[in-house]
Amino acid sequence: MNLSQIELLRVLQENNFSLSKAAEKMHIVQSAVSRQLQLFEAELGSPIYERQGKKLIGLTSLGRRIMEEVATINMAKNNIQTIAADFIDSNQGVLHIATTHTQAKYFLPKPILRFRGKYPGIRIYMVEASPEQLINKLHTRKADIAICTEKVGEDVGLVVKPCYEWHHAVVVPKNHPLSEGEISLDRLASFPILTYSFGFTGRSNIETALKNNDMELDIILAAADTDVIKTYVRLGMGVGIIAGMAYDSVMDHDLVVRDLSHLIPSSKTKIAYLKNNYLPVYTQHFIDELLIAAKELPVI
Repeated sequence: MNLSQIELLRVLQENNFSLSKAAEKMHIVQSAVSRQLQLFEAELGSPIYERQGKKLIGLTSLGRRIMEEVATINMAKNNIQTIAADFIDSNQGVLHIATTHTQAKYFLPKPILRFRGKYPGIRIYMVEASPEQLINKLHTRKADIAICTEKVGEDVGLVVKPCYEWHHAVVVPKNHPLSEGEISLDRLASFPILTYSFGFTGRSNIETALKNNDMELDIILAAADTDVIKTYVRLGMGVGIIAGMAYDSVMDHDLVVRDLSHLIPSSKTKIAYLKNNYLPVYTQHFIDELLIAAKELPVI
């Protein structure tokens, strides 16, 4: 076997076992792909793909085990390339950040600005997605680090670092009944609620608070984007429950913010990246900037 065959296995998996797409990606004819697979399986003495005629439809049990090793080999190859590039010039490269809208808008601007001042030669590509999608982007190497609150701690293939702890808050128009007085879950439950979609920005902790008190909120609108929630609060549709850090005292001067730390458990935003993945010097420094910025966050 050779590295080209190993690479072919990876490309096939990323393209749903399509021989034609794998041939296109590797710039060879489809018959050459089929021939390399035949040689590889003959050397192993057992098939690694389930077939339907000439079509590959999945992996055998042997194939699934082999693909675990293929992933390790691919990571080592990428690490070698990254180590060499880092050694030659640690101020040139690309940093791919996967995150949610709330982190991208309300947390990342300051650390990114400071990072750019120290590493002007590094290009930054940012993608916003759901936590599940962010994890997938790490595993498919479409992102170097992910920054989010939900899900990453559940993946054993990731290194996860705590970044900062935060609480939810209520936002309401001025003169709203909840703008004054003590806030309880009973009071919240008397109003329609606008908050995050499941899987986003600590929504699981909102559900935990309700479950622990045998209560339900009338959630009439759920969104991944904090700004969408605030927009509909301004329209008078209901009470917004958002991340406290997402309240901007200048931009949101027309809204009143009330802390909910006594009602909803705190949430933790985390930094995640693949285990055994070599991080260039500039990526390590960016993580340092994130941790510094976390300590500077205002308390709502």
